[in-house]
Amino acid sequence: METTAQKLRALVYAILVHLVCLGLMFVGLLWSPANESISVAGGAIEATLVAPSSAASAAASARPAPPRPTPRPEPRDTAPAPQPKPTPAPQETPQEAQPTPQAPIPKPDTVDQEAAAVLSAQREAAKVQREQEERRRQEQVLLDQQKQEEAERKLRLTKMEEERQAQLDDIRRRREAAEKQRKLEEQKLQQLADARNAGTPRPAPAQPAASTQPPSDRLGNGGTDDGLAGRYALAIQQAVTSNWLRPDSARPGIVCTLRIVQIPGGEVIQASVTSPCNADDLTRRSIEAAVLKAQPLPYRGYESVFKRSVNFTFTYNG
Repeated sequence: METTAQKLRALVYAILVHLVCLGLMFVGLLWSPANESISVAGGAIEATLVAPSSAASAAASARPAPPRPTPRPEPRDTAPAPQPKPTPAPQETPQEAQPTPQAPIPKPDTVDQEAAAVLSAQREAAKVQREQEERRRQEQVLLDQQKQEEAERKLRLTKMEEERQAQLDDIRRRREAAEKQRKLEEQKLQQLADARNAGTPRPAPAQPAASTQPPSDRLGNGGTDDGLAGRYALAIQQAVTSNWLRPDSARPGIVCTLRIVQIPGGEVIQASVTSPCNADDLTRRSIEAAVLKAQPLPYRGYESVFKRSVNFTFTYNG
């Protein structure tokens, strides 16, 4: 597309061409050959220029006229002699208008185009590189976030596993302690039986009012029966007490009647706390759970005094 400067340059060239043409025409009019007079020897020739109409009139007057009646003279106007026609001026030969030379079409600057192409390619490459770097940065951020979430998840799982393992270890320790206590009670009962069978005197039973020992050292009904039935009741009470997990709401001074239904072999069918009982619901459920946890209840050696339904008093003095 032509620019304003190119259009202005073409207009100036056209005006200059027209001015040159006009100048040439003016010089051609001024430059014409001068008429030179030719000198010939002899007398000068005289000639008179006669108009064609005057020559015809003279010839007519020279011929003899036929006789004719003399016409009555009529007045006539004397026409003036015709003036000679002016010599036409030589016409100028019109010159053909020369075409206006067109301004030369500027050649494209290949150097600038190549430089622009190189610059455009560099910009495009830089844009692509920035996009790739931004994409890699976002992928790295997402990867770091996923790693952090995975680490947090593993940490939570580790803590949960540690807590579960701690609970299992606590239950295992309590079971081991209960099993140890049960074995000690069985050993005491066996020692009492051996002592009675050997005829050795046994210590007098302690009175309930003056007793300061824990419930595991007392008979089931607080009586003084040292027979096989009493030892059987004591063995059941010891087994239940050793498996009892005291809740925080339990207070010293608990006295509850516990009813157990079992089958031969010591497997418990039912365990329930009945009235009277001054413990709350949570403590009652913990006592019933202790019975189920202590099964199988003592049976071997007590077959003769075994009872399917056993009632005894569960006490806790702190």
